[in-house]
Amino acid sequence: MKTNWKTEWKALALIAGLFLACLNLPVGSPRFDNAVSEAFELVTWYAREHVILCLIPAFFIAGAIGVFVSQASVMKYLGPKANRALAYGVASVSGTTLAVCSCTVLPLFAGIWRMGAGLGPATAFLYSGPAVNALAIVLTARVLGLRLGIARAVGAMVFSVVIGLVMHLIFRKEELAKAEAVAQEPEPEVKRPLWHNTIYFACMVGILVFANWGRPLEEAGLWHAIWTFKWPITSAFAVALAVVLVRWFAVAWWKITLVAVPAAVLAFVLPQQPMIPFVVAVIGLSVITSTSEGETGDWFSSTWTFAKQITPLLLFGVLAAGFLLGRPDHEGIIPSEWVTQAVGGNSLRANLFASVVGAFMYFATLTEVPILQGLIGSGMGQGPALALMLAGPALSLQSMLVLRTVMGTKKTLAFVALTVGAATLTGLIYGAFF
Repeated sequence: MKTNWKTEWKALALIAGLFLACLNLPVGSPRFDNAVSEAFELVTWYAREHVILCLIPAFFIAGAIGVFVSQASVMKYLGPKANRALAYGVASVSGTTLAVCSCTVLPLFAGIWRMGAGLGPATAFLYSGPAVNALAIVLTARVLGLRLGIARAVGAMVFSVVIGLVMHLIFRKEELAKAEAVAQEPEPEVKRPLWHNTIYFACMVGILVFANWGRPLEEAGLWHAIWTFKWPITSAFAVALAVVLVRWFAVAWWKITLVAVPAAVLAFVLPQQPMIPFVVAVIGLSVITSTSEGETGDWFSSTWTFAKQITPLLLFGVLAAGFLLGRPDHEGIIPSEWVTQAVGGNSLRANLFASVVGAFMYFATLTEVPILQGLIGSGMGQGPALALMLAGPALSLQSMLVLRTVMGTKKTLAFVALTVGAATLTGLIYGAFF
């Protein structure tokens, strides 16, 4: 059969391009070899520090949203026709509670989005989750100055609402159609009181927040006290979750005991290695839920759906980000001098460059502050510094890859463009005054 090159030319071009790229890889060049090393260093660090403590709890929360939160409830408070003041108010301050990074917020966003949340409130939550971070704002004020800390707090909260509203206006026809379709569906049967589900989700959010509580710079004060007791607090939330699963979700007590006892023993035997009992507890919970029937089994199934969709894209994105920009205080293929030189002053180019670099670079929670401290010391302008702080925590290359699979290419591009554009404009205005 004769090959139809009118339809096959794209495949041929892709194969030829990959072959030429592989043929001309600058293997042996110090910068290229270092960039490859940085890519794997970053993905190793990410897997060690963020997958178990951040992503896995977030996957379980997202899975629970899909199973235990009724679509009617999501539509009532976050749907396209919900009270806007309430919807955007809740979404814009969510980051003060969650304190998550741009990757950890993705499963949570995907969960409420698939349950029918309006695009506006959902994207406001998507931005505010990592950006409106109380710990990061306090750290910014202490390290980079009160003025920059206040500007970051106000800018992030305003951004979340503005970006959400503009996203709703751009795609309002789709939003109205979704609202009408959901309105025609029958009201689902409520299996338990709302306060049961509230405590259940509070336990999981507590585990997520306190297991990832970072060590503060100062060796005194409230934040340090909480950090000192982070694992006992996390354990208390885990015990509360176990009780909730037995009392309200019909999980057999002996199954919970088989998981809880080894985890507790390991916590006492290995107090300096809390990750080990945490992993044991996660594996045990996965076994219990995956082998259960009914809604508990559905919980694991929903969790696994998010995990297999999101995890590979995140790891690939981290690998690419490490190759391009490296880790903090380490270089990737792009020389750090280029970045430093491009963000000096307060020009449109400097603010735009800072926003774009921030959007593609991965910032773990709180790491953007010491990075900016070094850049400001090297001559970075105040405007570009704020622009990077407003765009960086909310976006990353890997989060863009995942968002495209969740809400499509057009909406992802719109969200990225609005975030980068708003950060650039805010940086310009702030830099003009300060």
